Amino acid sequence: MRTDTPAGTTATGTLPAREHLPVGAAGPPVLDVVIPVFNEENDLEPCVRRLHDHLARTFPYGFRITVADNASTDRTPRVAAELATSLPGVRVRRLEEKGRGRALRTVWAESDAPVLAYMDVDLSTDLKALLPLVAPLISGHSDLAIGSRLTRSSRVVRGAKREFVSRTYNLILRGSLAARFSDAQCGFKAIRREVAQRLLPMVEDTGWFFDTELLVLAERAGLRIHEVPVDWVDDPDSSVHIVRTAVDDLKGVLRVGRALAVGALPLDRLARPFGDDPRDGRIIGVPGGLARQLLGFCAVGALSTLLYLLLYSVFRTGVGPQAANAGALLLSAVANTAANRRLTFGVRGRERAVRHQAQGLVVFGVGLVLTSGSLAALDAAAGNPSRGTELAVLVVANLAATVLRFLLYRAWVFPDRRDQSRPAAGTAPDAGTSGAGRARGADGTRHTRGAGGTASAPGVTDVPGAYGAYGPTGSTGTLTTSYPSYASYPDDETGARYAPGATGTTSDDRTNGADGTAYVPGAYGSTGSTGTSYTSYPNDETGASGATGTTAGDPR
Repeated sequence: MRTDTPAGTTATGTLPAREHLPVGAAGPPVLDVVIPVFNEENDLEPCVRRLHDHLARTFPYGFRITVADNASTDRTPRVAAELATSLPGVRVRRLEEKGRGRALRTVWAESDAPVLAYMDVDLSTDLKALLPLVAPLISGHSDLAIGSRLTRSSRVVRGAKREFVSRTYNLILRGSLAARFSDAQCGFKAIRREVAQRLLPMVEDTGWFFDTELLVLAERAGLRIHEVPVDWVDDPDSSVHIVRTAVDDLKGVLRVGRALAVGALPLDRLARPFGDDPRDGRIIGVPGGLARQLLGFCAVGALSTLLYLLLYSVFRTGVGPQAANAGALLLSAVANTAANRRLTFGVRGRERAVRHQAQGLVVFGVGLVLTSGSLAALDAAAGNPSRGTELAVLVVANLAATVLRFLLYRAWVFPDRRDQSRPAAGTAPDAGTSGAGRARGADGTRHTRGAGGTASAPGVTDVPGAYGAYGPTGSTGTLTTSYPSYASYPDDETGARYAPGATGTTSDDRTNGADGTAYVPGAYGSTGSTGTSYTSYPNDETGASGATGTTAGDPR
């Protein structure tokens, strides 16, 4: 699993709000369906023709079918080329390396369609599910969509061995990676392009585990995954090697689980902006996530207390009560801060981990003062208390320290920076002036004060220069073409000379154009070039030599 961004790919960043794709807009097709193939010379043509016919009859948007040839060695490339020639909207992409994940990554990264999908060449899935699959992505409701063979309303025809392998694999995903989607390996999926641009650089697998890794990352990032029950008839001639694929998938599960456990992935950067989901609404005065944080903190606190008591009992066998208390509290405080950081307040990665531990030690110092003070008070009151009395007093002191620790953690060590910097409802974001102070606004983990001295907003609403970017352009100053000619001045034929600025007098009434550009009075007064036509009048009506015509070219 990649934690960096390879060269030539789109950098991760906060996703924009989902919007319904426009209907009938000119441009690239809305849907790009990818069919990965390897040596499928027999099945490719009937599959593509059937899919093309279905889309042409039922799909209300523009579409494209892309055949991704994974280094086939039979007649598959020739068949694909013939289909691309005979059917509109069909293209071929040749890859010199095998791997379904590699094919999807390559074609999706190159596609300009806003919705990307793929399906297996055997068309095991009934195509009636295609429009329900992509509709939530087109409408802006969801980020990804998958076909599922394991829901109650799905209808599946396949052998017992494949059924057992599929259900066992998805149970492993639920138990090891806490996956909530029901079917990771169904060859019938779709994704919005802006989501793919940010997820694909993080996906490492290039084979069959590609689907699972993509879905796990999307789910952990909080993206919305839509599931569609499908009708599925298994292909008995499928070339998938079940045992080898299962082994590779289990290796992938271990790799992804390890990366998620250590927080090696910047998944928080993929969060949708606040307000994209109606459930994002907040109740004024009620802190967000307080109930969940309290439960997590209590669970971590209970385990930390047990660890503290165990360490104190061990240390007490060799040192005095004050030293044993300090040592046990120090070690349990480090573990407590690390556990609360990850589990209670949802902070991932190593960013600011040292600072958080330093702040946690300050909180530890407060707890040390409370517990040490309680021990000192007990010793002063009882003289030589029993070990059980010491433990009882320490439990009460630790409970008081725990309450104070939670308040300090929530307000100081792990504050919800998104809540602090989010603009109030009904207010517009700043004009980008304070954005200069955002050292790391993209992932929402660090926000400094902007140039104006006010707290900068997170990367969600930061649109530098969003207002004031459009100044007067004056581009519509070509309105002078509304004066087509001077034929409306009959004096031309008499040879009368134009008085300077005769036609420019009306410009006094046009002080400003449509774009705010000021017009100079008398802008058209220097014309009169039509006077050159007097050269065709050698004599005027009086028989004179036409001397007045020779100077008509210069009306001034």
